[in-house]
Amino acid sequence: MADGKPLLVSILEKDGSIFVEFIKTGQGLWAQSAGVICSAGADMEIRFAAGQIRMGPAANWALRLALGNGGKFTLTRLASEQLRIATTGWSGTFSPRTR
Repeated sequence: MADGKPLLVSILEKDGSIFVEFIKTGQGLWAQSAGVICSAGADMEIRFAAGQIRMGPAANWALRLALGNGGKFTLTRLASEQLRIATTGWSGTFSPRTR
């Protein structure tokens, strides 16, 4: 990211649901949510309701406003090893990282 603090996004299965988590390096949890994954043409969407998302202490007001009532993330495969994750007013391109 432009501020030199990478955003780590994890998408995994947890208790039979899709779970997405955003952690800002050096700041902590932005948000995490369970959701459902759906096909949207060539893309995929993770949809979540307001009651499913939990904002972390690092979440700013814009993020809280954009996602506080639920929403969706669109997942687009760009190239080998790259994924664009987007929601209203925001998108990022991500590559896998080994732990």
